[in-house]
Amino acid sequence: MTMVSKSRIACVLVNRSLSLPAAGGRGRALALWAVLAIGLGGCSSTLSSLPTQLGGMPADTPQPSAAPVAYPAVHDMPPPRQNAVLTEAEQKAAEAELAALRARQAQQAATPAKN
Repeated sequence: MTMVSKSRIACVLVNRSLSLPAAGGRGRALALWAVLAIGLGGCSSTLSSLPTQLGGMPADTPQPSAAPVAYPAVHDMPPPRQNAVLTEAEQKAAEAELAALRARQAQQAATPAKN
């Protein structure tokens, strides 16, 4: 009987679990890669402080500002309007002007164009 090291057995087990013979194996491998990608994404802030040789940011990269970013004033109300509401007489005059304009456009549309 031959002796097989524990690391060799572990290597064989890992290779079998990552092999993709069936659709279920593909799903597990895809899930494993997704977990690894998300896990490495969480290390991005830590990796940015590494030296350039190890994958960190270059020396000429601008430093982030120390002051927090100001959020837009969402709940601030605009100042009150300066213009006043039309009086009844002004409103009637505006309606009469619009009615006259509408009648003039209807008359122009009914008249054939001269060539």
